[in-house]
Amino acid sequence: MKKFIKIFAVFALIMPIVSQDAVAYIDHETAVLRVLNKAAGKTQTVRVPVGYSVNHEKLNIAVRSCKQTDPFDAENHFAFVEIFDGNANQIFGGWMNKNEPGNNPLQNPDYDVWLINCE
Repeated sequence: MKKFIKIFAVFALIMPIVSQDAVAYIDHETAVLRVLNKAAGKTQTVRVPVGYSVNHEKLNIAVRSCKQTDPFDAENHFAFVEIFDGNANQIFGGWMNKNEPGNNPLQNPDYDVWLINCE
């Protein structure tokens, strides 16, 4: 009986983990970002390859990862981005989300940056 209880307890602990839906992501090679220069009043699209950094005006933008959700689910894109100013101070570091650009964009006095897509 004790053996049965132990097996049942292990099964009860493992079953919720196994039954959860697996979340699949597609890794992409390039992040497409939109940069708003507030002083000039213009926006530009910047493509940054994953694992590289790009200098854009006074910013240095590095992308560490760019992922898309499973195409059979609601499509969304995520990118882990680090942004440095002209003095090499990090002014942003974290995940950006295409479907909710207001949650995780860079917002500073000179620039706004948000994720457009992963390619």
